[in-house]
Amino acid sequence: MLFGEFNHSIDAKNRMFIPAKYREELGAAFVIFRSIRGNYIKVMSMNEWENFVAPIKELPRKTSEETLRFLNRNAAQVSPDAQGRILIPQGLIEHAQIVKNAVVVGCGDYAEIWAEELYSTSVEAEDQEAIRNALEECGL
Repeated sequence: MLFGEFNHSIDAKNRMFIPAKYREELGAAFVIFRSIRGNYIKVMSMNEWENFVAPIKELPRKTSEETLRFLNRNAAQVSPDAQGRILIPQGLIEHAQIVKNAVVVGCGDYAEIWAEELYSTSVEAEDQEAIRNALEECGL
């Protein structure tokens, strides 16, 4: 499971350090892709990626093909280098609006990479009452 948040910078070559605990969980190669719910990057192990796209493959062919095309053209398979850095494609950097500093956030079976400023704004806008209500509805 991926937990916590870590602050890192993106270097001039669009490389970013991935925490060692995350690398252990994600494996030697994993997928990074454009989130459809905001300006951030999602990170999944290859196994989680397969689970994520599996229901899409069950949709009617036209919908499945269009959706898979969108997801895959906005995704990259990455492998950390010897220093634990991954290369983030320019299109994903632009989507996430990362200029220099980023935050990597563990979300259980996936992680997110945010521009530091956008992440701070998102955290400040969290509706903790709605989150509490959702947790209570789940019996937690």
